[in-house]
Amino acid sequence: MFYQDGKLQYRVRVERPNPIFARALQQAIGGVEGEIRVMMQYLFQGWGARGPKKYRDMLINTGTEEIGHIEMLATAVALNLEGAPLSMQEDVANDGVAGAVLGGMNLRHILSTGLAATPENCNGVPFNASHVYASGNLMADMYANVTAEATGRVLATRLYGMTDDPGMKDMLSFLIARDTMHQQQWLAVIDELGGSAGLPIPNSFPQSSETTQFSYAYLGHHKDGVIPEGRWSQGPSIDGKGQFEPMISEPLGGEPELARPRPDSGAQSEQM
Repeated sequence: MFYQDGKLQYRVRVERPNPIFARALQQAIGGVEGEIRVMMQYLFQGWGARGPKKYRDMLINTGTEEIGHIEMLATAVALNLEGAPLSMQEDVANDGVAGAVLGGMNLRHILSTGLAATPENCNGVPFNASHVYASGNLMADMYANVTAEATGRVLATRLYGMTDDPGMKDMLSFLIARDTMHQQQWLAVIDELGGSAGLPIPNSFPQSSETTQFSYAYLGHHKDGVIPEGRWSQGPSIDGKGQFEPMISEPLGGEPELARPRPDSGAQSEQM
């Protein structure tokens, strides 16, 4: 069950409305780095979480916070659209600046919502839930969440640099701070679950069932046979269970041979 009190999680104010910045803010709502993505990711991870109840509670609580972030950004979009041109015939004809603004706007802000936000990215592409990751493996999900918050924070800092509106900078500064906390939060869960000692994921699968000679081999596919040196190619593995080893990749299987087409498969008769 969810509750709302009608108030924003953090203040949202716009001193100089900017319809083009409203379009940019859409990426933080419905882009692959945006708040709809993390909201759905954390909620579905929580709703499907098995094991200690505290992880389920934390995930759903954080997903609920992200609903508030979407509310803030949708409000910011609407405030940035106030005063935007609504008529090509009248506004553009009378004001060249209005024409330039209209040309850079997301026209769905006019045509579909009457100057309000949409659940899509800055190019008008509707949010796609294929970027929501909820695997049922808590450690795997935490790594996905760190990535989501990292890319979200990158986006927020870029938006921060795109605007000179004090109110928008203030709101984005808050969202950037929450991204910082959420990165640390998910990393803390990883640490509580054993950190690198919990690798590989899932750690419930017996590594003895792997083809172990390749478990920590860095395979080189360069024609000249040179393997660049790095932390990933030599030395102890991150999980402490093996040694990274450089290895030239060689074909270990023959050429594939497929059966002839079936007569009713729709292939050419010369293939039979």
